[in-house]
Amino acid sequence: MAEKGDCIASVYGYDLGGRFIDFQPLGFGVNGLVLSATDSRACRKVAVKKIVLSDARSMKHALREIKIIRRLDHDNIVKVYEVLGPKGSDLQGELFKFSVAYIVQEYMETDLACLLEQGTLTEDHAKLFMYQLLRGLKYIHSANVLHRDLKPANIFISTEDLVLKIGDFGLARIVDQHYSHKGLTSWSRCSSS
Repeated sequence: MAEKGDCIASVYGYDLGGRFIDFQPLGFGVNGLVLSATDSRACRKVAVKKIVLSDARSMKHALREIKIIRRLDHDNIVKVYEVLGPKGSDLQGELFKFSVAYIVQEYMETDLACLLEQGTLTEDHAKLFMYQLLRGLKYIHSANVLHRDLKPANIFISTEDLVLKIGDFGLARIVDQHYSHKGLTSWSRCSSS
């Protein structure tokens, strides 16, 4: 089984050394491909997002996403365990030296889009998921982060305990609380002339 997973990893260009085994395709994030794997060191199933760093723009997007996900730690946010370079090397703040980065994060069984495709949620499930979604959003916003890509495919659910977690921060932005959009309206620009 591990050989098949290794083949899948090589087909998608994953190079994490021998620590991660049994790769399976999960989907695509905004900035990269996501595979599930087993972390043999931590003895747990994880999701591994590969981000290709091909130019200044992709580097900027990767740095922003990594900065944001390292800032967030909440029960309703997908946990990030570590960010690695090629062959599973530690980045140590040296992202510029690499052509690829891997975000190793918590594995979630399904997402809200898949769940909704199976049929309508019960009222109790809808209330439970809405509560958790709003709780996660409140935390994200209190950390001065805007997700900017909140959709059912980015809302992950553990089917075992019905815990909802927000993921894929590839389009997220940090809000500068010292900057205000007030005063930039066309009325104020015209009246100040």
